[in-house]
Amino acid sequence: MTLVETLVALAIFGLVAGVFLGGLYVSSKSVMVSQERVAAESLAKSQMEYIKSQDYDDDAHNPPQYDKLNDEDIPDGYDVVITAARLNPKNDGTDNDDGLQSITITVTHNGDGVFTLVDYKVNR
Repeated sequence: MTLVETLVALAIFGLVAGVFLGGLYVSSKSVMVSQERVAAESLAKSQMEYIKSQDYDDDAHNPPQYDKLNDEDIPDGYDVVITAARLNPKNDGTDNDDGLQSITITVTHNGDGVFTLVDYKVNR
């Protein structure tokens, strides 16, 4: 009877340990994903502020082009993709952008899209 009790106790202990280790794995994975998203959000906001500090791209390029942050400001494994589009809120039929552009910043980590930030740049 003692051998059966020992085997049952070991089986119960094994199940509890398995559930506990599974919980630790899920917890650590969620912390890593959260840290990745926080880093991507911070990088996207920094890039947007850098774009807003640059001169407005009137008609030099179509679509508008803005510089990326320096490579030393972008963490390893991360990349920033900038997409700018001219907007015509007055709908006046001209090709100008009426002083308003949509800026989309996509941050990737190891080739996977992690965070996208959309904002506007105004010609002041």
